[in-house]
Amino acid sequence: MVEQDGWRKVVTEGSHRQYKHSQKHGRVTISGHPGDDMPKGTLVSVMRQAGLARGKKS
Repeated sequence: MVEQDGWRKVVTEGSHRQYKHSQKHGRVTISGHPGDDMPKGTLVSVMRQAGLARGKKS
């Protein structure tokens, strides 16, 4: 999801992954393993951190 917007994985620790963008500030942290279902609240938080509009599909 965030990778499609240009975010690149920079750190993996346990089940947490951090992504960084070349043109946007900050980092996005995603918990859980790839392929796991993500709770709605977590999805909203990730989208907010990444600066993605809610409901935007790439």
